[in-house]
Amino acid sequence: MNITFNDLRKIKHSLPTGSVARIAKELQIEEQAVRDYFGANKLENGKIVGKHVQPGPDGGIVNLEDTGILDLAKKILAETNRDTVNAAS
Repeated sequence: MNITFNDLRKIKHSLPTGSVARIAKELQIEEQAVRDYFGANKLENGKIVGKHVQPGPDGGIVNLEDTGILDLAKKILAETNRDTVNAAS
């Protein structure tokens, strides 16, 4: 799946507090792996880890082979939106 880097960051910034930890726990991965997926610049041995961006518009194009983190993030956003709508009713 291809997504712009800016769209990926918008999703990350829209997530409620604690979502990175929730995603990591549910997928049984490190929290830093989730941050890196969304474009964090974690340096390891002087190299950026987990950033796969091709130059292009809107910050470049990110090719995601595994959309598990993105799918769970979208699920969390849908839950948050549903809860907001229910609270307003």
